[in-house]
Amino acid sequence: MARVTVADDTLTVEVEGLDKLWALKSRLEIPLANVRGATRDPGIVQEPKGIRAPGTHIPGVIVAGTYHRDGERVFWDVKDPGKAVVIELADERYARLVVEVDDPRATVDLVERARRAR
Repeated sequence: MARVTVADDTLTVEVEGLDKLWALKSRLEIPLANVRGATRDPGIVQEPKGIRAPGTHIPGVIVAGTYHRDGERVFWDVKDPGKAVVIELADERYARLVVEVDDPRATVDLVERARRAR
């Protein structure tokens, strides 16, 4: 699971628990200026992930780490698809962050409010 926060015009994604091991990453910081939006998308885990490099994929259990597909790099950290949030980015290393959060609706609202307030 991940914790998403916003402070000082920066969106921070903290990968928690053992997910740090599976995702091979513990923290991502993105300037709000590069955040295009956020949506709740429980169906995204059914889409092709691409090439894993590096990361973990155990179908039906976890998708975590960096995946490359169609020339884009996407960061994943999802075990429960019902809690998946997609954060779209521009001009960043990753095109999207797909993360599991405790409260998807609150996380999407947080990101969208911060983006509009910018």
